[in-house]
Amino acid sequence: MRAIRRLIVRPVLPEVLKPLGDLARNLRWCWHPETQDLFRSVDPQLWERTGGDPVRLLADVSVERLQALSIDKRFIKNLRQAQADLADYLAGDHWYQSYAAENPAAPVSIGYFSPEFGITEVLPQYSGGLGILAGDHLKAASDLGVPIIGVGLLYRQGYFRQSLNAAGWQQERYPLLDPNSLPLTLLHDESGPVRIEVPLAGRTLFAQVWVAQVGRIPLLMLDSDVEQNAGYEREVTDRLYGGGTDHRLEQEVLLGMGGVRAIRAYCRITGAASPTVFHTNEGHAGFLGLERIREYTQAGDDFDTALERSRAGTIFTTHTPVPAGIDRFPRELIVHQFTGFEDLPLDRVLELGAENYEGGDPSKFNMAVMCFRLAQRANGVSRLHGSVSREMFQGLWPSFDTSEVPVTSITNGVHHLTWVHRELLELLEAPTGSPSESDGYDWNALAEVDSNTIWVLKRRMREDLIAMTRARLAASSANRGMSADWVSKTLSPDVVTFGFARRVPSYKRLTLMLRDPVRLKALLTDEQRPIQIVIAGKAHPADEGGKALIQEMAHFADDPAVRERIVFLPDYDMAMARRLYPGCDVWMNNPLRPYEACGTSGMKAALNGAANLSIRDGWWDEWFDPAYGWEIPSAEGADGGDRRDDLEAKALYDIIENEIVPRFYDLDHHGLPERWIQMIRNTIAGLAPKVVASRMVRDYVTNLYVHASASSLALDSWTGGAGALADWKRRVRDAWSTVAVEHVESLGGEQVEVGTKIHVSALVQLGKLTPDDVQVQLVTGRVSGDDRLYEPRVSLFPMGVDVDGGLRRYEGWVEAKRAGAIGYTVRVVPYHPLLASQAEMSLATLPASIPAPPSAGYVP
Repeated sequence: MRAIRRLIVRPVLPEVLKPLGDLARNLRWCWHPETQDLFRSVDPQLWERTGGDPVRLLADVSVERLQALSIDKRFIKNLRQAQADLADYLAGDHWYQSYAAENPAAPVSIGYFSPEFGITEVLPQYSGGLGILAGDHLKAASDLGVPIIGVGLLYRQGYFRQSLNAAGWQQERYPLLDPNSLPLTLLHDESGPVRIEVPLAGRTLFAQVWVAQVGRIPLLMLDSDVEQNAGYEREVTDRLYGGGTDHRLEQEVLLGMGGVRAIRAYCRITGAASPTVFHTNEGHAGFLGLERIREYTQAGDDFDTALERSRAGTIFTTHTPVPAGIDRFPRELIVHQFTGFEDLPLDRVLELGAENYEGGDPSKFNMAVMCFRLAQRANGVSRLHGSVSREMFQGLWPSFDTSEVPVTSITNGVHHLTWVHRELLELLEAPTGSPSESDGYDWNALAEVDSNTIWVLKRRMREDLIAMTRARLAASSANRGMSADWVSKTLSPDVVTFGFARRVPSYKRLTLMLRDPVRLKALLTDEQRPIQIVIAGKAHPADEGGKALIQEMAHFADDPAVRERIVFLPDYDMAMARRLYPGCDVWMNNPLRPYEACGTSGMKAALNGAANLSIRDGWWDEWFDPAYGWEIPSAEGADGGDRRDDLEAKALYDIIENEIVPRFYDLDHHGLPERWIQMIRNTIAGLAPKVVASRMVRDYVTNLYVHASASSLALDSWTGGAGALADWKRRVRDAWSTVAVEHVESLGGEQVEVGTKIHVSALVQLGKLTPDDVQVQLVTGRVSGDDRLYEPRVSLFPMGVDVDGGLRRYEGWVEAKRAGAIGYTVRVVPYHPLLASQAEMSLATLPASIPAPPSAGYVP
């Protein structure tokens, strides 16, 4: 028989134990070991059976045990201490409070939108790196006191659970999640549960709002499974990255537009400050900009004015270096969704996402393009990714050099309190007031710890990984109908351990290590100095190629000759990751450069003392140092993909065989690998201050959030406000065709000595514009064979003087600062003090003899 209805019966905690409920509902417990210890002491066996889930623990613990705890003086003392500690954490001043006191433009609140959040495996609302990054962003913001409100969707089936069948083929299942059994609270007002309404292609979609409290940070999660919706609408938030194109668009409309409405409801009900800055984490949430425009137009602004007000306070973070990773919807689907949409003219909406640039597809609506046009500031997630993004999106700013494209970078980071092994954290904990203290930890502390202590701890980390691996491998073998007799012999705590775990798109090259299976088998089975590898990863359910790669890896690992030294673990999640990173000595990463935007798994491994063995892509390109690991040479110039894979795989094997294995097994007279232990010290001391999420969030605050807030404040205080800026942009855009560089001349020969100053003058026609509307620039740089400038340097001409014929003369100097071929040109760009960059309007005029690139069309 099947039940016709499900309900959750919550335990009634004795009055003295009521704080346990508060501690369980605040997700700070997932990165606070003392609170975890408290819950473990409620019932250690039940804590393990529930996977360390306080909500499930309290739901399943016996009444008798609760009664016993209610009179246990030691337990009550620990409970009160944990309660007081959380209260201090939530109410106390942290880094941001001091920063804001000295920076009047610091935002009072920031809305942070993401399609997925990886806070804890107890709340499975993530698929991979994007979600884990978003979760770590919220945790670090909480620790720093940054006033963020997170916004996402609540997927009733989350992301899929993975298993392998007998043939090694990935199988997916989607367990149904009950929000009432999760650490969530339904948002209510005086009338009952709040309902968010979003127009959806002529229908109305309703959603309720669940709140996950992530330390100090509320995370609002919209859920369409409510009775007001018809069956189809109830399934809008069924699965993360599930369904077809229509379904994906509906989710993104709900996330972006519904998310802004959820923030408004939350702030109204709780009295929290409304965000003055909105952060779009990847293009999936881009429709938040349309909702903010709609709000302003409802308040009386015209579309252009509303756009300027919205843009000033909006930040867009792009996470993909490949065009295939960007959401692009058929134009007719956007027409269907937004036809008749209140206060949003359809032609303007379509214009925002149009690929109206060279190489673009006019039939597509590009979410990343829309986000760039809706955000005044944008960034990639590593220095290399910032450079790749500027090249990838240069079509939006065709009159500017790639280096001038207004996309900066902030390299990702990881939340150390979540990912670093607890015993290692204890060794690194800094004395209060220590001058080298960083977020409470002294990353140089291992310099004072004896080598034997470090090595014994690292061995214990491997043992923890091996225990987890054997348990999961036994379960996987049983599921596949295979004998598990051999599992107890799998892996050894005294063998150098490699880790490889990530999503499985083709560019991450899961199977590169299998390129020469004979050589890999020799490394795995060496009688004196073997290696061992733990591998995990999920392929998207629709990615048959990725599934085939997993099957290939599973078949290799099934071989009795190597299966005790290489394993593939299905169902990679945060619980697995927290044991995997500390247990590894080397973390492998071999993507096709430059397709890894950042890649934070290697950061988590490094924080636990693991060396990185990686292609120099993402963050490793930025912070590689031989003291922290090894670089796999990238064969980007190879003739064909197979040749490139062959070369890079050979380099991988060579480094393992000739450098890593000898160093790991090089023991001193105490039986310790002293050179390896020093690498552990170097890695943590050198990389930890860079890769922690607290550094990342501080960078977002100081480099983006405060400037976006300042732009919004300046716009409001400017004479005429956003309307005046919108009018100015409209006037400049309409008149730009009348601007021309009529003549450029210089006094100097074609060959000069270093240090020579060359006088340059230009006659410029400003047409319908005034000198205050523009900057006239002298652009210098190296030149290629076709006279194209690169590595440009920009200097401004003085204001110039009027001459006959409606022209204006500008004069300046070019100094030959270095030998070689240099060139220069004159460029006119719009200027207004409220523009965030010279390229913001994508307008520039060059001398007529130099053909201008094709226009990108509409850019705000």
